[in-house]
Amino acid sequence: MVQELQQMNFSRAAAEQFLLPLALSWGARIFAVLLIIVLARIALNFGYAFIEKLLTPSLMIQKGKAKTLVPLLKSVWRYTVYAVTAVTVVSRLQIMDIGPILAGAGIVGLAVGFGAQNLVRDVISGFFLMLEDQFSVGDFITVGSFSGEVEELGLRITKIRDFSGEIHIIPNGKIEAVTNKTRGKMRAMVDVRVSHEEDVDKVLALLEDLMQQYAQGEPNVVEGPTVLGVTDLADAFVQVSIIAYTVAMKQWQVERDIRRVIKKKFAEEGIEIACQQRGGYSVTTRGSI
Repeated sequence: MVQELQQMNFSRAAAEQFLLPLALSWGARIFAVLLIIVLARIALNFGYAFIEKLLTPSLMIQKGKAKTLVPLLKSVWRYTVYAVTAVTVVSRLQIMDIGPILAGAGIVGLAVGFGAQNLVRDVISGFFLMLEDQFSVGDFITVGSFSGEVEELGLRITKIRDFSGEIHIIPNGKIEAVTNKTRGKMRAMVDVRVSHEEDVDKVLALLEDLMQQYAQGEPNVVEGPTVLGVTDLADAFVQVSIIAYTVAMKQWQVERDIRRVIKKKFAEEGIEIACQQRGGYSVTTRGSI
């Protein structure tokens, strides 16, 4: 009996001598890992807030530029924090030596770089698109056969939403030429066709007065509208053209408004707007984009 008790005491002492330091060691490691995760979360939120504060739209940073850079910098910061946190956690747990892992990651990255040339090209192209400020989120652009508003500009891809609501995802490496229709003033042009029986001088004078009145109450018009005069003669009509320069992305609205006020005024004055098939109203648009 005494011998058994001695064996039990010995086993308990041995267990305490082995398990207690192990428990204390792993407890400290787990506590450190939890602390690292909490600090990483704080750093992530702090970085997000700093990026949003730094890139607040102002006189120095345009709204579209800020909307482009904020998600991109947040993404870069997030993956940086994740990578540093993962390496620190593995190092703190002392599960394995991180030196070979980092060396292996470098070799794998080099191999991926050689094998993913299109990806590298997309990223480099995206970097220069942002550096040269060719377009920003919210701009209306044409890339190849696609036209629409830029919803996202990333390092690898650009997303464009067209008028039908469809989103076109274009790799940045495929973007060779960009037409930005948002920078600066845009042209709105409307052609009005009247019958040959109408007094052209009266029509021109009426349009001149009407366009002056329209421009006074239209903040989207920055220049004009200007009545260019008779721009076409056909068997069925005389064409008078009107041109205006507008705030970016408002040219189509201005064209619609000009058509509306012309239709209303001509109806009041009894002026016939000609069509080739029948008498009626015909207004066409050209070169307004």
